[in-house]
Order: sequence, then C-alpha cells, then structure tokens
Amino acid sequence: MPNITGWPGALIKWYETYKRDLPWRHTGDPYKIWISEIMLQQTRVDAVIAYYRRFLQAFPTVHALASAPEETVLKAWEGLGYYSRARNLHKAAKIISASLSGTFPATFEELIKLPGIGDYTAGAIASIAFGEAVPAIDGNVKRVTSRILGLRENINQPSVMRDIRQTLMDAMPRGKASTFNQSLMELGAMICIPRSPRCNACPLTRFCDAYAAGDADSLPVMEPKKPPLEIAVAVCLMTYHDNILLFKRQERMLHGLYVFGLAEDAPTPGDALAYWAECGLKLRYLGDMGDARHVFTHRIWEMKLLHFQLLSLPDDAFLQQHGALLANREQLKALPLPTAMKAAKQAALQLI
Repeated sequence: MPNITGWPGALIKWYETYKRDLPWRHTGDPYKIWISEIMLQQTRVDAVIAYYRRFLQAFPTVHALASAPEETVLKAWEGLGYYSRARNLHKAAKIISASLSGTFPATFEELIKLPGIGDYTAGAIASIAFGEAVPAIDGNVKRVTSRILGLRENINQPSVMRDIRQTLMDAMPRGKASTFNQSLMELGAMICIPRSPRCNACPLTRFCDAYAAGDADSLPVMEPKKPPLEIAVAVCLMTYHDNILLFKRQERMLHGLYVFGLAEDAPTPGDALAYWAECGLKLRYLGDMGDARHVFTHRIWEMKLLHFQLLSLPDDAFLQQHGALLANREQLKALPLPTAMKAAKQAALQLI
C-alpha cells in the first residue's frame, strides 16, 4: 500500500486550484447550505443550480419556508424528484422557526435530529457552515476513500464505514474541515468518478492503493442492486367539459402531489373502465393519448395515457375519499405534479 501521509494537503491544494464555481460556495449561511445539500442528494449539480436560485428567491429565510403552504413548497420543488426531501425541508424549517426561534443548529449532534437530515447532511452543514471537525461521507467520499485505502470489502458494512470515518477524522487538517470535506466531494464528482476514473488528472495517484494495484474501476465494492420492478399503469385523463379530475396522493410515494387517475396493472381501456366503475365513476372512453415511462428508484411505471369523458360529476363523498378535485387549466398549471406526470400533463393541457 502506498504511503498515504500527506494526501490531505495535496487534495486541498488541487481543490483550491480547480474547484467549480458553484453558488452555494459563496455563502456561509447554514440555511442556504442546507438547501443546497438537500437538493444535491441524488440530483446532478447542473440540474440543481437553477432550482437552488429560484427556491431561495421564493423562500429567502427559514421563516419564509416554514410559513409557506406545503403545496407551494412542493410546486417550487416540481421536477427535482424525490419529493420527500421537500416535505422534510418544510417540516425541519417549521421546527427551526418555531422551536429554535430561527437559529440553525450548529453541531452534528443537533442537526441530525431534524427531519430529512442524516449523517452525511449533518456532517456537511456542520463542517461547511460551522467548521466542526466532522466528516461528510456521501457516495463520492466513499468511493475516493475506498480507492485511496484499497478497501476491497463491502463499503456499506458497518465495520468498513467505521474505518472510513476514523481515517477521515485522523486525516482532517485542523481548522480546515469545510475545505477538506468539499475537496473529497469535488474529487469524487470530477476526477475519481465511478467508471473510468481520470487517474491521469488526479492529485492523489502517488497515495492511492487502487491506482497502484490497477483496480480503481472495481472499487468500491457494493452489493448488486435489485433491478426495479416494472408496473403497467393506466393514466386516466378524465375530463368534464373544460376540467380534468386530479387526485392528491395519500400514498407514501409522491405523497402530497397531484396526479391523474392511476390504475395499476390495468393498462387497457376496458381494464381501466372496470376499475373506475368499481370506484363509482361513470366514464366513456374517448381515445389513446400515447405512452410514457418513468423510472423511480425501485420501480418503473410503463404508462398508457387514456382519455375518458366523465358522464356525470363525481359526488362529494368520492372527492373527499380520494382527495380529488376537478381542475381547470389554470389550476392544472399551478398545482404541484410529479415529473412522472409530465407527458400526461402536456396531453391534459391539450384536452382542456
């Protein structure tokens, strides 16, 4: 194994020369850093930048976010996906605003108590906003560290994670927690990438066990992911004159967002008609509006967009039970819909 003494200094020197100019790197405000870290979870940097700026314009302070209706927050998040992030942001903002008088928790131990903040996010905010000497271990950091140290066991085993955390704590230069953590993240994002790492541009090759062994491409070791489950879904665009029926999701997935009538495992018009008849709706099938596909983390929706005419208005009991409403064109544009409904929304706007 190469001698790894001195690698933090080489890493930080590289970062200070080559780091990207990103908007959240121009602030020490823990609120703004928190927003950026939540948005960056499972989302590309280039997709986040515009959302980050718009979100802060809409909710410039934690009090503004806390006082906003949930639908407004979800609408501002529309298109970013993983909407539980937005709901947890909203919940945490209310706690900070009401219970903590707007003062952001300044330590890892206090931050991790807030909804939606796990070990990584707590470490990132604590180190970047408050300088606390604590690691921030995301997927990029796991990958970089596993290659430097030559860790060839499952990276997510508790014993391996403890070793990584301790290694980073020992390596962290005094007073440079923020720069050190961001340097690791940046190297993982730009150079030490998952496939075909750019070792020729890496400042740490002389310290890296995986580079010396020639197996960087195979690290980190992780359990293979199960393929997502494919589900056939009829997306039913049910119109009544110039209105369309929307449903506010009560299920955990896409909770609080509005969708069109969804009938899983009922992809044909006949199947969908039978499904909605059991729910008490009288419909007439008017035509096929095309297909759409959306990949979630654990499932894939293979969607058939079907247009139906409501032959009579749903009664109040149905609307209340299903969290449904008849929306006009302006409401359809204003309400928060998930990305999965993008093609269906475009079709619906043509209909009404």
